[in-house]
Amino acid sequence: MQKATCLYDLGIDGAQFVKACGGNTHPDGESCVTLARIAVDAWALGDSKRPGAEPLRFTTAELDAAGIDPARFGLSA
Repeated sequence: MQKATCLYDLGIDGAQFVKACGGNTHPDGESCVTLARIAVDAWALGDSKRPGAEPLRFTTAELDAAGIDPARFGLSA
């Protein structure tokens, strides 16, 4: 796995996204986010309701600062 330098230069083709739902429901269904490790210290975070939208990219420290724990998705940091 490569080390993150510029997060948006890292490819996400073939990344294994895992979905976690927070229990918020809307008329069109539950809101969920998806997370995948894309490199050492690099993550892609997506929206399950917008699968065609480009996922946002974060370092592990940024996820931690935002209160997002990869373990919630069954992933290890």
